[in-house]
Amino acid sequence: MTVQTEAKTYLNYIDGEWVAASTGKTDASINPANKHEIVGYIQKSGKEDLDRAVAAAKKAFAQWRKLSGPARGEYLYKMANALERRLDEVAETMTREMGKTFPEAKGETARGIAILRYYAGEGMRKNGDVIPSTDAEALMFTTRVPLGVVGVITPWNFPVAIPIWKMAPALVYGNTVVLKPAQETAVTAAKVIECMAEAGLPAGVLNLVTGNGSVIGQGIIDHPDINGITFTGSDNVGKLVGQGALARGAKYQLEMGGKNPVIVAADADLDLAVDATVSGGLRSTGQKCTATSRVIVQSAVYEEFKQKLLAKVKEIKVGHGLQSDTWMGPCASQSQLDTVLSYIQKGKEEGATLLYGGSRPEGEGLEHGFYVQPTVFENVKTNMTIAQEEIFGPVLALIKVDTIEEAIEIANDVKFGLSASIFTRDIANMLNFIKDIDAGLVRINAESAGVELQAPFGGMKQSSSHSREQGQAAIEFFTSIKTVFVKP
Repeated sequence: MTVQTEAKTYLNYIDGEWVAASTGKTDASINPANKHEIVGYIQKSGKEDLDRAVAAAKKAFAQWRKLSGPARGEYLYKMANALERRLDEVAETMTREMGKTFPEAKGETARGIAILRYYAGEGMRKNGDVIPSTDAEALMFTTRVPLGVVGVITPWNFPVAIPIWKMAPALVYGNTVVLKPAQETAVTAAKVIECMAEAGLPAGVLNLVTGNGSVIGQGIIDHPDINGITFTGSDNVGKLVGQGALARGAKYQLEMGGKNPVIVAADADLDLAVDATVSGGLRSTGQKCTATSRVIVQSAVYEEFKQKLLAKVKEIKVGHGLQSDTWMGPCASQSQLDTVLSYIQKGKEEGATLLYGGSRPEGEGLEHGFYVQPTVFENVKTNMTIAQEEIFGPVLALIKVDTIEEAIEIANDVKFGLSASIFTRDIANMLNFIKDIDAGLVRINAESAGVELQAPFGGMKQSSSHSREQGQAAIEFFTSIKTVFVKP
């Protein structure tokens, strides 16, 4: 594995060609582990570039939709094979551009490959049902039809998996795509599109346009020829996407924030709960929408759990994600680091007790990166900022409770409802948790972070637009039902 030193310029992919932005401008994508290293230059596109991509996608849609599902699936198989051949290269780029450790980046890239193969198979599934008609001589059935051009807006924290889990179903169900990735990880996105282009897709079926959200993201929201928008990101931006799409009648899908709790019951396997809390809350530097943020522990085991947790957190090695002994990399950007540090400061100011971390780590090689220590607070009240708002960083807030009922009430006392987990041996605790928790992803004796690709994924309350991604549920967003009545 060789770290590249020469920065390459990456182009937009529009109508089957790699092209520079009409603006003539580029942005530098920097390594968050070393802000002096440029990973690559990406296009800073303008509205003209987006218009060209949408026009290409609209033109390509007419023929792409006519292909059979299995034929479209064959392209996805070829995409998966191309990405698999370049797995280490893409993963290394992700580590250098986003900061997560190389093993995590490899795991994410492997998941992207698996998603492509899963949805390749979805091209073989039925796309409708026969429905009995009151007219004995008639045939009535449903079929599903693609939306048309789909705008895909994705974040920086999963620069391979999230774009693929949106693009793969969009494509296999007959849509064409315009992807706008986060500018912070646009080099990784470009490499993914390179792999997908190797599959020989017809020109215009898949397009990549990089640029600022205020220009390209807003352009996707407003564009009259984009029929559907699928977005993952912050709840504030997601609301703007939804409002804009609604105003012009476009279909939209939003996956937004989380303030995910783990409940540790008095009868829990504490070692298992500690390992899952550390993994769920601190891997990827806490930059997951499903990351554990609040740790709600019954008082009978609170002190023992706390000591075990602190011992584990203190073992964490912070460093460059390409170093084999690194457990946690940097925040993805200066902006994200500043955000995390500001929340830590709010925690102190509002009266929470800082148990560990809370500042920049010291050490050789860390001074030029966006590093922050894994951080643990206790004496956290439910109305504190760090108990209510998504931090998107390696910060755990410990909350002591007496009963499971109190724990569930506190867990639900936020505007989000993405994921939640409980550690318990008691079947009654499990069933009450499943029934009463306001979350789209519920996990028992497992960390809050993560969902299997074949299962529906999405949140409740302000975590989503109440639609679901991944698995067979994806067809609900990327297609519309057409009801057909035939009488000889």
